[in-house]
Amino acid sequence: MTVTRLTAAELHDVADELADLLADTVAGGASVGFLAPLGRADAVAHWRERVDAVAAGHQTVWVAHAEGRLLGTVALAFPDKPNSRHRAELVKLMVHRDARGQGVGRTLLATAETEAAAAGITLLHLDTETGSPAESLYLSAGWTRIGAIPDYAAAPSGELRSTTIFYKRPGAFADGA
Repeated sequence: MTVTRLTAAELHDVADELADLLADTVAGGASVGFLAPLGRADAVAHWRERVDAVAAGHQTVWVAHAEGRLLGTVALAFPDKPNSRHRAELVKLMVHRDARGQGVGRTLLATAETEAAAAGITLLHLDTETGSPAESLYLSAGWTRIGAIPDYAAAPSGELRSTTIFYKRPGAFADGA
């Protein structure tokens, strides 16, 4: 498996593949900001809208490939406020359902953590659906659970679900934990 950080042009070029991954993630029930059924045009538009953010340095996106196939992605979003430049939000960690359980998510997470530390980020945060497989991944990777907010976001089915908030500091990044 190869993990690559995308330039804005590369992100534009793989938007269709990323749209397929997003659609698969939503169809599998993961709460990543979209309701089912997710139309292809909306999925492609989501990724194309990220191109300017990547070009401006407000977001970084990594993808994992194996044997020419896109397996997953993760991104970091950087705040634009002067008092927040020490932190980033981990967003859109997604692994194709056929590739789950093979370490793809853990590898993408470790990559984002390591690259964040190298860029001088001293605090990462994220939110994820309470009780989801993603929550288990973050706990096992050494992220600190802050708490849960009830009825925070709708699952792809439309049902309101709790969201758990996590953070992690760069000192925990070195060992991939």
